[in-house]
Amino acid sequence: MEVKLTRDLLQKGIQTVQNAVSQKSGLPILSNILFEASKDKIRLVATDLEIGVICKIGGVDVQEDGSISIPAKKVSDIVKELPNNEIHLSAKKNNQVVIKCEKSTFKIMGLPKDEFPKVPELSDKDSIVLPQKQLKAMLNSTAFAISKDETRYVLNGILFAVGDKKLKVVATDGRRLAMVEKDMPKQAGFSRKAIVPSKAVAEVMRILKEDGDVRILFSETQAAFELEDSTLITRLIEGEYPNYEQVIPKQGQDKMKLKRESFYAAVKRASLLTTPDSQSIKLDINKNKVVISKASQDGSESREDVDCEYVGEELAIGFNPNYIMDPLKNINEEEIVFEFAGQDKRGVLRAEGGDYVYIVLPVRMD
Repeated sequence: MEVKLTRDLLQKGIQTVQNAVSQKSGLPILSNILFEASKDKIRLVATDLEIGVICKIGGVDVQEDGSISIPAKKVSDIVKELPNNEIHLSAKKNNQVVIKCEKSTFKIMGLPKDEFPKVPELSDKDSIVLPQKQLKAMLNSTAFAISKDETRYVLNGILFAVGDKKLKVVATDGRRLAMVEKDMPKQAGFSRKAIVPSKAVAEVMRILKEDGDVRILFSETQAAFELEDSTLITRLIEGEYPNYEQVIPKQGQDKMKLKRESFYAAVKRASLLTTPDSQSIKLDINKNKVVISKASQDGSESREDVDCEYVGEELAIGFNPNYIMDPLKNINEEEIVFEFAGQDKRGVLRAEGGDYVYIVLPVRMD
Protein backbone atom coordinates (compact mmCIF):
# COMPACT_ATOMS: atom_id res chain seq x y z
CA MET A 1 0.00 0.00 0.00
CA GLU A 2 1.22 3.48 -0.85
CA VAL A 3 -0.74 6.73 -0.63
CA LYS A 4 -0.22 10.48 -0.56
CA LEU A 5 -2.65 12.92 1.09
CA THR A 6 -2.67 16.07 3.19
CA ARG A 7 -2.11 15.98 6.93
CA ASP A 8 -5.53 17.59 7.60
CA LEU A 9 -7.42 14.95 5.61
CA LEU A 10 -5.64 12.11 7.36
CA GLN A 11 -6.02 13.65 10.81
CA LYS A 12 -9.76 14.21 10.26
CA GLY A 13 -10.21 10.57 9.26
CA ILE A 14 -8.29 9.29 12.28
CA GLN A 15 -10.31 11.51 14.63
CA THR A 16 -13.56 10.19 13.14
CA VAL A 17 -12.78 6.55 13.92
CA GLN A 18 -10.39 6.59 16.88
CA ASN A 19 -13.04 6.59 19.64
CA ALA A 20 -14.14 3.15 18.43
CA VAL A 21 -10.66 1.76 19.10
CA SER A 22 -10.72 -0.63 22.06
CA GLN A 23 -8.95 0.71 25.14
CA LYS A 24 -9.13 -2.41 27.34
CA SER A 25 -9.11 -5.47 25.10
CA GLY A 26 -6.37 -8.06 25.40
CA LEU A 27 -6.37 -8.36 21.60
CA PRO A 28 -3.63 -6.08 20.19
CA ILE A 29 -5.39 -5.86 16.81
CA LEU A 30 -8.31 -3.98 18.43
CA SER A 31 -5.88 -1.17 19.33
CA ASN A 32 -5.29 -0.62 15.61
CA ILE A 33 -6.98 1.29 12.81
CA LEU A 34 -7.35 -0.58 9.53
CA PHE A 35 -6.24 1.40 6.45
CA GLU A 36 -7.51 0.20 3.04
CA ALA A 37 -6.45 2.02 -0.13
CA SER A 38 -7.94 1.64 -3.61
CA LYS A 39 -8.48 3.96 -6.60
CA ASP A 40 -8.51 7.51 -5.21
CA LYS A 41 -9.78 6.71 -1.68
CA ILE A 42 -8.64 5.27 1.60
CA ARG A 43 -11.00 3.65 4.06
CA LEU A 44 -10.28 3.79 7.80
CA VAL A 45 -11.95 1.25 10.11
CA ALA A 46 -11.88 0.91 13.91
CA THR A 47 -13.86 -1.42 16.18
CA ASP A 48 -14.05 -2.66 19.77
CA LEU A 49 -16.41 -5.49 18.69
CA GLU A 50 -19.39 -3.57 20.14
CA ILE A 51 -19.28 -0.63 17.75
CA GLY A 52 -17.40 -0.08 14.50
CA VAL A 53 -16.73 3.20 12.70
CA ILE A 54 -15.79 3.48 9.02
CA CYS A 55 -14.52 6.69 7.43
CA LYS A 56 -13.94 7.14 3.70
CA ILE A 57 -11.43 9.77 2.59
CA GLY A 58 -11.55 10.88 -1.02
CA GLY A 59 -9.13 13.00 -3.03
CA VAL A 60 -6.20 10.73 -2.19
CA ASP A 61 -3.29 9.92 -4.48
CA VAL A 62 -3.29 6.10 -4.24
CA GLN A 63 -0.06 4.92 -5.85
CA GLU A 64 -0.50 1.29 -4.80
CA ASP A 65 -3.66 -0.46 -3.60
CA GLY A 66 -3.40 -2.38 -0.35
CA SER A 67 -4.26 -2.55 3.34
CA ILE A 68 -2.60 -2.54 6.75
CA SER A 69 -3.71 -2.05 10.35
CA ILE A 70 -1.71 0.52 12.31
CA PRO A 71 -1.59 1.15 16.09
CA ALA A 72 -4.14 3.92 16.61
CA LYS A 73 -2.34 5.90 19.31
CA LYS A 74 0.98 5.93 17.49
CA VAL A 75 -0.38 7.00 14.13
CA SER A 76 -2.65 9.61 15.74
CA ASP A 77 0.17 11.12 17.81
CA ILE A 78 2.53 11.18 14.83
CA VAL A 79 0.09 12.75 12.39
CA LYS A 80 -0.98 15.35 14.96
CA GLU A 81 2.61 16.62 15.27
CA LEU A 82 3.50 16.65 11.57
CA PRO A 83 3.42 19.91 9.59
CA ASN A 84 0.29 20.60 7.56
CA ASN A 85 1.72 19.32 4.32
CA GLU A 86 1.56 16.23 2.12
CA ILE A 87 2.02 12.93 3.93
CA HIS A 88 3.45 9.87 2.17
CA LEU A 89 2.20 6.69 3.88
CA SER A 90 3.30 3.26 2.75
CA ALA A 91 3.21 -0.32 4.02
CA LYS A 92 5.89 -2.90 3.25
CA LYS A 93 5.45 -6.66 2.89
CA ASN A 94 6.86 -7.22 6.38
CA ASN A 95 3.99 -5.01 7.79
CA GLN A 96 6.32 -2.10 8.44
CA VAL A 97 4.57 1.23 7.96
CA VAL A 98 6.57 4.26 6.79
CA ILE A 99 5.19 7.77 7.33
CA LYS A 100 7.01 10.65 5.62
CA CYS A 101 6.26 14.36 5.69
CA GLU A 102 8.77 16.99 4.57
CA LYS A 103 12.00 16.01 6.37
CA SER A 104 10.35 13.73 8.95
CA THR A 105 10.27 9.93 8.63
CA PHE A 106 8.64 7.47 11.03
CA LYS A 107 8.69 3.68 10.86
CA ILE A 108 6.23 1.65 12.94
CA MET A 109 5.01 -1.95 12.82
CA GLY A 110 1.49 -2.76 11.75
CA LEU A 111 -0.55 -5.96 11.50
CA PRO A 112 -2.05 -7.55 8.38
CA LYS A 113 -5.68 -6.96 7.39
CA ASP A 114 -6.64 -10.63 7.74
CA GLU A 115 -6.17 -10.39 11.53
CA PHE A 116 -8.55 -7.42 11.77
CA PRO A 117 -12.18 -8.22 12.74
CA LYS A 118 -14.68 -7.86 9.92
CA VAL A 119 -17.16 -5.06 10.55
CA PRO A 120 -20.63 -6.27 9.47
CA GLU A 121 -22.54 -4.65 6.65
CA LEU A 122 -26.30 -4.16 6.94
CA SER A 123 -28.76 -4.29 4.08
CA ASP A 124 -31.09 -1.32 3.72
CA LYS A 125 -34.27 -3.38 3.92
CA ASP A 126 -35.41 -1.63 7.11
CA SER A 127 -34.06 1.91 7.00
CA ILE A 128 -35.12 5.49 7.56
CA VAL A 129 -33.59 8.75 6.33
CA LEU A 130 -33.74 12.07 8.17
CA PRO A 131 -31.69 15.27 8.38
CA GLN A 132 -28.54 14.95 10.47
CA LYS A 133 -29.40 18.20 12.26
CA GLN A 134 -32.77 16.78 13.33
CA LEU A 135 -31.31 13.54 14.70
CA LYS A 136 -28.57 15.44 16.53
CA ALA A 137 -31.15 17.67 18.24
CA MET A 138 -33.25 14.63 19.20
CA LEU A 139 -30.27 12.87 20.78
CA ASN A 140 -29.05 16.03 22.54
CA SER A 141 -32.44 16.46 24.21
CA THR A 142 -32.60 12.88 25.52
CA ALA A 143 -29.16 11.25 25.86
CA PHE A 144 -28.41 12.84 29.25
CA ALA A 145 -31.18 10.69 30.78
CA ILE A 146 -29.52 7.37 29.85
CA SER A 147 -28.93 5.22 32.94
CA LYS A 148 -25.32 4.67 34.04
CA ASP A 149 -26.34 1.80 36.33
CA GLU A 150 -24.85 -1.28 34.64
CA THR A 151 -27.19 -3.59 36.57
CA ARG A 152 -30.08 -2.08 34.58
CA TYR A 153 -28.53 -2.97 31.24
CA VAL A 154 -31.64 -2.36 29.17
CA LEU A 155 -31.62 1.31 30.28
CA ASN A 156 -27.96 1.84 29.25
CA GLY A 157 -28.99 3.16 25.86
CA ILE A 158 -31.60 5.09 23.88
CA LEU A 159 -34.76 3.54 22.50
CA PHE A 160 -35.46 4.24 18.83
CA ALA A 161 -39.16 3.61 18.16
CA VAL A 162 -39.93 3.80 14.44
CA GLY A 163 -43.57 4.18 13.47
CA ASP A 164 -45.00 4.56 10.02
CA LYS A 165 -44.41 8.31 9.80
CA LYS A 166 -42.81 9.20 13.14
CA LEU A 167 -39.60 8.52 15.04
CA LYS A 168 -39.57 8.54 18.84
CA VAL A 169 -36.34 8.66 20.84
CA VAL A 170 -36.56 7.79 24.56
CA ALA A 171 -34.09 7.62 27.46
CA THR A 172 -34.64 7.00 31.17
CA ASP A 173 -32.63 6.16 34.28
CA GLY A 174 -35.65 5.42 36.48
CA ARG A 175 -35.64 8.87 38.13
CA ARG A 176 -36.36 10.83 34.97
CA LEU A 177 -37.45 10.19 31.41
CA ALA A 178 -36.90 12.21 28.23
CA MET A 179 -38.82 11.60 25.01
CA VAL A 180 -38.90 13.46 21.72
CA GLU A 181 -41.10 12.63 18.73
CA LYS A 182 -40.59 13.94 15.19
CA ASP A 183 -42.17 13.42 11.80
CA MET A 184 -39.92 11.73 9.27
CA PRO A 185 -39.49 13.17 5.77
CA LYS A 186 -40.57 9.86 4.23
CA GLN A 187 -42.91 7.14 5.40
CA ALA A 188 -40.92 4.26 6.94
CA GLY A 189 -43.15 1.43 5.79
CA PHE A 190 -42.28 -0.61 8.89
CA SER A 191 -42.40 -0.44 12.69
CA ARG A 192 -39.47 -1.30 14.93
CA LYS A 193 -38.05 -0.72 18.39
CA ALA A 194 -34.28 -0.84 18.92
CA ILE A 195 -32.11 0.07 21.94
CA VAL A 196 -28.86 1.74 20.87
CA PRO A 197 -26.06 1.59 23.53
CA SER A 198 -24.85 4.79 25.15
CA LYS A 199 -21.34 4.59 23.63
CA ALA A 200 -22.79 4.36 20.13
CA VAL A 201 -25.15 7.24 20.88
CA ALA A 202 -22.22 9.42 22.01
CA GLU A 203 -20.26 8.58 18.86
CA VAL A 204 -23.22 9.27 16.57
CA MET A 205 -23.73 12.64 18.25
CA ARG A 206 -20.03 13.41 17.73
CA ILE A 207 -19.95 12.66 13.99
CA LEU A 208 -23.33 14.14 13.03
CA LYS A 209 -23.15 17.43 11.15
CA GLU A 210 -25.50 20.38 10.75
CA ASP A 211 -26.29 19.60 7.11
CA GLY A 212 -26.89 16.51 5.00
CA ASP A 213 -28.93 13.40 5.76
CA VAL A 214 -28.31 10.28 7.83
CA ARG A 215 -29.66 6.84 6.94
CA ILE A 216 -30.37 4.54 9.89
CA LEU A 217 -30.49 0.84 9.07
CA PHE A 218 -31.84 -1.85 11.38
CA SER A 219 -31.32 -5.58 11.64
CA GLU A 220 -32.46 -7.83 14.48
CA THR A 221 -29.23 -7.38 16.45
CA GLN A 222 -27.51 -4.34 14.94
CA ALA A 223 -28.04 -0.80 13.67
CA ALA A 224 -26.00 1.36 11.32
CA PHE A 225 -25.86 5.13 10.94
CA GLU A 226 -24.68 6.09 7.45
CA LEU A 227 -23.44 9.60 6.69
CA GLU A 228 -21.92 10.84 3.48
CA ASP A 229 -18.33 9.91 4.37
CA SER A 230 -18.65 7.79 7.50
CA THR A 231 -20.67 4.92 8.95
CA LEU A 232 -21.17 3.70 12.50
CA ILE A 233 -22.33 0.14 13.14
CA THR A 234 -23.38 -0.97 16.61
CA ARG A 235 -24.77 -3.97 18.39
CA LEU A 236 -28.20 -3.37 19.88
CA ILE A 237 -29.04 -3.94 23.53
CA GLU A 238 -31.17 -7.05 23.91
CA GLY A 239 -34.21 -6.95 26.17
CA GLU A 240 -37.58 -5.29 26.59
CA TYR A 241 -37.54 -1.54 27.14
CA PRO A 242 -39.96 -0.32 29.86
CA ASN A 243 -43.40 0.85 28.75
CA TYR A 244 -42.53 4.55 28.59
CA GLU A 245 -45.94 5.52 27.19
CA GLN A 246 -47.58 4.31 30.38
CA VAL A 247 -45.66 6.80 32.55
CA ILE A 248 -46.21 9.87 30.34
CA PRO A 249 -49.23 11.63 31.86
CA LYS A 250 -51.82 13.57 29.96
CA GLN A 251 -51.48 17.33 30.24
CA GLY A 252 -51.98 18.41 33.85
CA GLN A 253 -54.07 21.20 35.32
CA ASP A 254 -51.32 23.00 37.30
CA LYS A 255 -49.08 24.61 34.69
CA MET A 256 -46.15 27.00 34.92
CA LYS A 257 -45.14 28.74 31.69
CA LEU A 258 -41.87 30.67 31.61
CA LYS A 259 -38.78 31.61 29.59
CA ARG A 260 -36.39 28.71 29.28
CA GLU A 261 -33.14 30.69 29.44
CA SER A 262 -34.03 32.77 32.50
CA PHE A 263 -35.28 29.68 34.35
CA TYR A 264 -32.10 27.76 33.48
CA ALA A 265 -29.84 30.60 34.62
CA ALA A 266 -31.65 30.93 37.98
CA VAL A 267 -31.56 27.18 38.65
CA LYS A 268 -27.85 27.10 37.80
CA ARG A 269 -27.13 29.92 40.25
CA ALA A 270 -29.08 28.15 43.02
CA SER A 271 -27.16 24.93 42.31
CA LEU A 272 -23.90 26.66 43.28
CA LEU A 273 -24.78 26.11 46.95
CA THR A 274 -25.57 22.41 46.65
CA THR A 275 -23.24 19.84 48.21
CA PRO A 276 -22.95 16.04 47.86
CA ASP A 277 -25.07 15.74 51.03
CA SER A 278 -27.58 18.41 50.05
CA GLN A 279 -28.56 18.14 46.40
CA SER A 280 -32.01 19.74 46.32
CA ILE A 281 -33.22 23.23 45.48
CA LYS A 282 -36.69 24.55 46.28
CA LEU A 283 -39.29 26.02 43.92
CA ASP A 284 -42.06 28.13 45.47
CA ILE A 285 -44.59 28.68 42.71
CA ASN A 286 -47.47 31.14 42.68
CA LYS A 287 -49.47 33.03 40.07
CA ASN A 288 -46.84 35.43 38.70
CA LYS A 289 -43.47 34.12 39.83
CA VAL A 290 -41.44 31.15 40.91
CA VAL A 291 -38.98 31.65 43.77
CA ILE A 292 -35.91 29.45 43.35
CA SER A 293 -33.99 29.05 46.58
CA LYS A 294 -31.32 27.03 48.31
CA ALA A 295 -30.45 27.03 52.02
CA SER A 296 -27.49 25.00 53.27
CA GLN A 297 -26.74 23.75 56.77
CA ASP A 298 -23.67 25.98 57.00
CA GLY A 299 -25.87 29.07 56.74
CA SER A 300 -25.34 29.71 53.02
CA GLU A 301 -28.49 30.82 51.24
CA SER A 302 -29.69 31.96 47.82
CA ARG A 303 -33.03 33.20 46.54
CA GLU A 304 -34.12 34.40 43.10
CA ASP A 305 -37.47 35.35 41.58
CA VAL A 306 -38.32 34.41 37.99
CA ASP A 307 -41.42 35.68 36.21
CA CYS A 308 -43.89 33.05 35.10
CA GLU A 309 -47.52 32.42 34.26
CA TYR A 310 -48.94 29.81 36.63
CA VAL A 311 -52.37 28.25 36.77
CA GLY A 312 -52.98 26.06 39.81
CA GLU A 313 -52.66 25.84 43.58
CA GLU A 314 -49.60 27.46 45.16
CA LEU A 315 -46.86 24.87 45.44
CA ALA A 316 -43.51 24.29 47.12
CA ILE A 317 -41.49 21.45 45.59
CA GLY A 318 -37.87 20.29 45.58
CA PHE A 319 -35.75 19.00 42.71
CA ASN A 320 -32.18 17.98 42.01
CA PRO A 321 -31.05 21.06 40.03
CA ASN A 322 -28.97 18.99 37.61
CA TYR A 323 -32.10 17.11 36.59
CA ILE A 324 -33.77 20.44 35.79
CA MET A 325 -30.79 21.96 33.98
CA ASP A 326 -30.09 18.96 31.73
CA PRO A 327 -33.18 19.36 29.51
CA LEU A 328 -33.19 23.16 29.68
CA LYS A 329 -29.70 23.45 28.21
CA ASN A 330 -30.34 20.86 25.50
CA ILE A 331 -33.58 22.08 23.94
CA ASN A 332 -33.97 25.20 21.83
CA GLU A 333 -37.50 26.36 22.66
CA GLU A 334 -37.85 29.92 23.90
CA GLU A 335 -40.64 29.02 26.34
CA ILE A 336 -41.36 25.83 28.25
CA VAL A 337 -44.31 24.56 30.27
CA PHE A 338 -43.75 22.78 33.58
CA GLU A 339 -46.71 20.78 34.94
CA PHE A 340 -47.22 19.62 38.51
CA ALA A 341 -49.56 17.25 40.34
CA GLY A 342 -48.47 17.93 43.93
CA GLN A 343 -45.43 18.27 46.17
CA ASP A 344 -44.45 14.61 46.02
CA LYS A 345 -45.57 13.90 42.44
CA ARG A 346 -43.50 13.94 39.28
CA GLY A 347 -42.98 17.16 37.36
CA VAL A 348 -43.50 17.20 33.60
CA LEU A 349 -41.67 19.61 31.31
CA ARG A 350 -43.06 20.06 27.84
CA ALA A 351 -41.83 22.13 24.91
CA GLU A 352 -44.32 24.54 23.40
CA GLY A 353 -44.53 22.49 20.20
CA GLY A 354 -45.67 19.42 22.15
CA ASP A 355 -43.14 17.01 20.61
CA TYR A 356 -40.85 16.93 23.67
CA VAL A 357 -41.69 15.54 27.11
CA TYR A 358 -39.41 15.32 30.14
CA ILE A 359 -40.57 13.70 33.39
CA VAL A 360 -38.61 14.15 36.62
CA LEU A 361 -39.24 12.92 40.15
CA PRO A 362 -39.07 15.49 42.99
CA VAL A 363 -36.71 15.11 45.92
CA ARG A 364 -37.14 15.83 49.61
CA MET A 365 -36.36 19.44 50.45
CA ASP A 366 -33.55 19.89 52.97
